[in-house]
Formats: sequence, structure tokens, C-alpha cells
Amino acid sequence: QVQLVESGGGLVQPGGSLRLSCTASGIIFRRHATGWYRQAAGKQRDLIASIDTDGITNYDDSVKGRFTISRDNAKNTVYLQMNSLKPEDTAVYFCNAGPSIATMRIHYWGQGTQVTVSS
Repeated sequence: QVQLVESGGGLVQPGGSLRLSCTASGIIFRRHATGWYRQAAGKQRDLIASIDTDGITNYDDSVKGRFTISRDNAKNTVYLQMNSLKPEDTAVYFCNAGPSIATMRIHYWGQGTQVTVSS
């Protein structure tokens, strides 16, 4: 059984930082591309950062320069370091994994973790 378990969400003030973690089980993690999506209330779920099996990263313009995605294959974990957080970053953040960046959306998902940026 495949599981992706996120952690690290919470309430933070504007300008603050959080680090999200997502630990996978039931898959050969190093063979999977991974990504972080977010979904704000009433909006669609969007890909904001991805990292493939070679460690190549991509970011949505809305988070470029502020967020960093990384992975530790030995720990079956992908991270999202979020700095300079803004109120518009408030959303549920989801971890995703699959054989490639192009197809991972139809594969494995975590349960989501809430991030709230507010003073």
C-alpha cells in the first residue's frame, strides 16, 4: 500500500518560514518524481514545485525565489522550504509522486497539510 504523509504545516506570520515534509512508503521513492501542489479555498489545485529523479527542479512563478523543493532518497522524503511567506500562500499543500512529472498527478497523493499565513 502506497502512502504519502505530509507534515510541517501550521500558522505563520507574513514574512515567516515553514518547512513541509512528505515521507513515502510502499514505493521505490528514488524512481519517482515528486511535487508539491496547493489548493486555496474555492480554487483549483496547482503544481507549485517539482523535482524529478535526477534532482532537476521547477517552480511556479508565484513561489520562485521563495520556496525550495528538495529530496532525500535515503529517507524517502521530499521537502518544501517556504520562506518570505505571504497571506496569498495560505492553502492546503499536497505532496504528489509518480513515475514522471508529466504523469504524477494521476498517481499518489498525500492527505494535505494546512498552511495559514496571517498576522
